[in-house]
Amino acid sequence: MKKILLIEDDVILRENTAELLELSDYNVITAPNGKIGLDMARKDFPDIIVCDIMMPELDGYGVLEALAENEKTKHVPFIFLSAKTERKDVRKGMDLGADDYITKPFEEEELISAIESRLAKAAILKDRSFEAQKSSISNQEDELRTLNDLKNFFDDNGSEISYAKGDVIYEEGQNSNNIFLISKGLIKCHKLDEQGKDLTTALYKEDDLFGYTSFTQNTPYQETATAIKDTELVALSKNELKNVLNTNHNVTLELIQLLTDDLTVVKEQLLQMAYSSVKRRTATTILKFAEKLNHKPNDTIRISRNDLASVAGVAIESLIRTLSGFKDLGIIEIEGRNIKILDINKLQQIS
Repeated sequence: MKKILLIEDDVILRENTAELLELSDYNVITAPNGKIGLDMARKDFPDIIVCDIMMPELDGYGVLEALAENEKTKHVPFIFLSAKTERKDVRKGMDLGADDYITKPFEEEELISAIESRLAKAAILKDRSFEAQKSSISNQEDELRTLNDLKNFFDDNGSEISYAKGDVIYEEGQNSNNIFLISKGLIKCHKLDEQGKDLTTALYKEDDLFGYTSFTQNTPYQETATAIKDTELVALSKNELKNVLNTNHNVTLELIQLLTDDLTVVKEQLLQMAYSSVKRRTATTILKFAEKLNHKPNDTIRISRNDLASVAGVAIESLIRTLSGFKDLGIIEIEGRNIKILDINKLQQIS
C-alpha cells in the first residue's frame, strides 16, 4: 500500500481529503503545517506528498525547497494543492520542481488521477534506474545517443506547460530549476542593459532547447524568457537531466556541441552589432525571424517592431526608417505589423 503524506492546515479539508485517499486504498499520514510536514517527510519517507501552499510555520514552497536539498527526499513526487490559481503561482510551483499543481476546489477523480500518474512515473523511473545499474558498460543498446533521443526523453518524462502570447516563462534572477523543449511556438530571451533598454539575446523555435544556465550548479537564469506567440513547452528538472547526462555520454557530447554553437551565434551577433550597418542588422534580423517562425520567403511575418529593434540592436526610430527604405526599394512589403519579403536575394545582399 502506497503511503501519502498530506500537508494541509485546513482541518476539515485535511480530514475529508485523507478519508478520500484512504477509501482509494492509500496509507495516509497528515500534517497541519509545513514545518511538521517536512519533519514527517524526512522521518517516514512517503511515496508521494500532497501539499497546500499557504500555511503557517512554513509554506508549501519552503517545504518543496527543503525536500529538494535532501538526497533522500528530493525524488519524492510532489503535488501542490492550492487555492492560488494565477498563472504566475502555477509557474512558480513548477519552477521549484513540483510534479503537478491542482487548484481548489478540485474533483475527486482529478486528485486520484494525478496521484496515480505521478506514482506510475516514479515507478517507471525507478525501474529504469535499476535496469541501468544492471547493464554493463559494454552493452548500451538503450543509451541516449543523439539530441533527438534527448528530446524524445523530454517528451516522455517532462511536464507539459502552455503559455499564451506575452506570458513570461521565467525571469532573470529566478532559480534555474528546469530546462525547456519547445513543442509549439516561439520564445525570445531578453534582458535590460545598463540604460534600461530591453535587448533580445536569443530566439528559440519549435524543437529547440532553452533555459540551460548550468547543469551542475544552482545558477539563476541570466535573462528573461517570454512567449512571442502561443507556446507549448515540455519542462524537465535540471536534476533529472543531470542524471541522464551522467549515464549517456554520447548525448552529453552533442549537448556540448549545441552550447558551442550557441556561443558562436552570440559572437556573430556581437560582431554584427559592433560593426554592421543599421541596414545590414535590420535585414539579418528579418531573415532570422523568418527562419525561426518557419516561414517561406514569400509568406507574411507578423512580429512587433520592438522585437525587431531589440534583436537587431537598433533604436526603434532607426528600424522604422530602415524598413521604409526597404519598402521603397521593393525588397519588402509592409502592412501594419505584417512584413512580407519580396526579394530575398536583395535582402541577403544588403551591407
